[in-house]
Amino acid sequence: QAELGKPQRNCYTLPGYDFPFGLYIERTDGGVPEAIGHWNTIKPRTSSNRNMPRDFITMNRGALKAGCSTAHEFNLYYKTKNILRKDTEYSRFRRSPPNVPADMTYGRPARPSTPMFDLLQHKYKELWMERQRALTVAIEVEKKMKDRVRDNRTTLLRKNPVPPKEESFWHLPHLEKVGPHLSTFRDHDARKKALSA
Repeated sequence: QAELGKPQRNCYTLPGYDFPFGLYIERTDGGVPEAIGHWNTIKPRTSSNRNMPRDFITMNRGALKAGCSTAHEFNLYYKTKNILRKDTEYSRFRRSPPNVPADMTYGRPARPSTPMFDLLQHKYKELWMERQRALTVAIEVEKKMKDRVRDNRTTLLRKNPVPPKEESFWHLPHLEKVGPHLSTFRDHDARKKALSA
């Protein structure tokens, strides 16, 4: 039965203050003195350092980038940058190869065959010449646009003069197209007779 005037409790009662939470392991759990006095560290693995051969491909590439050209310079570069080959036996690719389909082909795709007919016709030369001509035309047009003097209002009016306005007599706007307000004829037939005369 719920307590009167208090919200209903929907949780478990906690144990006393002397209750230790967590898992107790007798051999390793020595409390605070054990934590302060000892360092439980993982011992480093001793890897067997094998004498790997020198990686001449990487060293040659680096020597060429550094600007070496003679054999003496190459030997000096080998002495300063001694690069050994990586151990492929313990590589990540060897240990866990990727899951690829069986019919997958490795490597880069072969480049398309050389169009010999275009080479014999000197098509690439013609294309280059067309591009150069178009570039020359574009440069000339840009130069003309820069050299041309911009027109001001005076020069524009000289080239295209404004047409003269046709003179018309001035009329009062409220008197234009005003119908008659009075009809002095006796009837419609008399009006027609007078207008026809």
